[in-house]
Amino acid sequence: MIIAVFPGQGSQTPGFLAPWLQVEGAADRLAAYSDWAGVDLIAAGTEWDADRIRDTQVAQPLIVAASLLSWGSLEGGGSVGGVAGHSVGEFSAAVAAGVLSEEDALRLVGIRGRAMAEAAAAEQTGMSAIIGGDEATVITRLEELELTPANYNGSGQIVAAGAMPALRTLAAEPPAGTRVIPLQVAGAFHTRYMAPAVDALRRAASTVAPDDPALTLWSNRDGESVAAGAEFLDRLVAQVASPVRWDLCMASFAADDVTGIIELSPAGTLTGLAKRAMRGVPSVAVKTPDDLPAAQMLLSGADA
Repeated sequence: MIIAVFPGQGSQTPGFLAPWLQVEGAADRLAAYSDWAGVDLIAAGTEWDADRIRDTQVAQPLIVAASLLSWGSLEGGGSVGGVAGHSVGEFSAAVAAGVLSEEDALRLVGIRGRAMAEAAAAEQTGMSAIIGGDEATVITRLEELELTPANYNGSGQIVAAGAMPALRTLAAEPPAGTRVIPLQVAGAFHTRYMAPAVDALRRAASTVAPDDPALTLWSNRDGESVAAGAEFLDRLVAQVASPVRWDLCMASFAADDVTGIIELSPAGTLTGLAKRAMRGVPSVAVKTPDDLPAAQMLLSGADA
């Protein structure tokens, strides 16, 4: 089974959307996405600098818009057997699986981004990636510092989140055998600090009528596939303040005989994790339209 995966926040870079505007109809689609999300996504993806697109309320709809634009440009996408997204990428996966319409997804992501930005502004918090080390030792160290393991990314990477003084202590006194990298994000996402954003998103999601997925759709909560659209939407809301278990998603990919992975724009992060955790499984990172033929070739091989 070939699957499509959709990246989360932090995968955006200045100007990355510019090549996609050469795709027929892209400008019109992005204009609609902008209206639904409440952000000028064309300007954000082509003109704004790194600091401006790092803003949570900009980054989240920008990433989802790019993913959906590249997904819509993938000829042979009907051969994809399953989808998953990392954090906000779950909204893109929900659209690809038929659970949400593009309009509902962009509208909800716009609300999610604004609510998470507001929650992040309430306290000085952040996130740091921890590379390497023994997982149990890392978790124990985080507990000592009252930090939360917000992302279990697999391949020896955990992202810690919480108060800035504790993160600075973590960097100064890391667990044995690890490297700590502060992340350029606005707050402690996927932790209790985001509880107000959960409430805001839940109110907005209550107006949406999701459909059941037409493809296998794995969840960040536990790596399991979800068969009911309403349940997946509930999980989308809750994951704002709960850990992302991408490690468990990749374990499920392996157990479900995934034979190829296509990561949609802005791509590279998830295929990088897969190359280390799922050795031997071919993958394609669709960063620009020039990468579409390689993705289509992978799909055509699955059909042969």
